[in-house]
Amino acid sequence: MYLPSAFREDDLAVQHDFIRAHPLGVIMTSGDAGLMANHIPCLLYPEGPHGVLRLHVARANPQLAQLAAGQECLIVFHGAQAYITPSWYATKAETHKVVPTWNFVAVHVWGTPVIQDDPAWLRAQLEALTNSQEKARTQPWSVDQAPADFIAAQMRAIVGVEIPISRIEGKWKVSQNRTLADRQGVAQGLASEGGNAVMAGLVARRGGLD
Repeated sequence: MYLPSAFREDDLAVQHDFIRAHPLGVIMTSGDAGLMANHIPCLLYPEGPHGVLRLHVARANPQLAQLAAGQECLIVFHGAQAYITPSWYATKAETHKVVPTWNFVAVHVWGTPVIQDDPAWLRAQLEALTNSQEKARTQPWSVDQAPADFIAAQMRAIVGVEIPISRIEGKWKVSQNRTLADRQGVAQGLASEGGNAVMAGLVARRGGLD
């Protein structure tokens, strides 16, 4: 990932928090069938030097063969993103030497997948993934609410994957390279005209406007 110093985020805790908040990863592999990508929800565990991802894929998914080949894969996690118009920059009124850009936040992860086909591992992964999304609900749904034979049949159709993270990069491109006045204009524009309060908050926090 292209990482100008102004946008680079190397804090592992910040990277991990971002993955937990945006768990749907785009898993990219390559092999004899060419490049493949799938959107798969992942759970992050603080194990090893950079963490471990655990997930599952359909047994019928053709990407499974590439995941099982012992080759490194790339997983991309996306967060807030927004088009930035030059009209929000104070610099526009001063020099007109401005162009549009796009703000975004992303974390890229690399690792070599390990296939997990043990029923106990799969059951634990399904329960952990479900609980991570259901816990905030007033009446959370749990895996054991479904009939046991139905869950057993569903589990036979999936395969677990564990990816120890060998490398991780974070990019917070949120106008840090602009002047203070430009950052203020972007934050205000996103919050009002742009209707993107999340990105507006990121610009404010990363730009020292809070």
